[in-house]
Amino acid sequence: MVRPPALPPEEKVRIVLSILAGEMTVAEAARRAKVSEQSVGNWKRQFPESGRAGLAAGKSGPSSREQQLEAQVADLTQALGEAAVELRVWKKSAEGRLGPSRTSR
Repeated sequence: MVRPPALPPEEKVRIVLSILAGEMTVAEAARRAKVSEQSVGNWKRQFPESGRAGLAAGKSGPSSREQQLEAQVADLTQALGEAAVELRVWKKSAEGRLGPSRTSR
C-alpha cells in the first residue's frame, strides 16, 4: 500500500482545531485528510503538548538518538578543551627546557 504524502503542519493545525471546536469528528477528519484515525488522534494529543512545533516535528521533544548525539557532542567538546589546555602546558614546558620555538608567537 502506498503511503500518502505527509500533510503540512498548517493543515494538521486546521484539522485539530476543527475537531476541538466540534466541527467534525476524528473519524471524519481522518477520512477527509486520507489518513488513519490514529494519526489524527496523535495530532490531537500532540497539539496541546507542543503546539504547532510539535505537529511540525511529528513528536514532542528530542528523540533518544538526538539526546545521545547531544551528550556525545558535549563529551567531545570537553575532551577537545582539555586536550588544548594540555597541549599549551606541554609547549610551555618545552619552551622552558629548550628555549622558545620558531612557531611560538
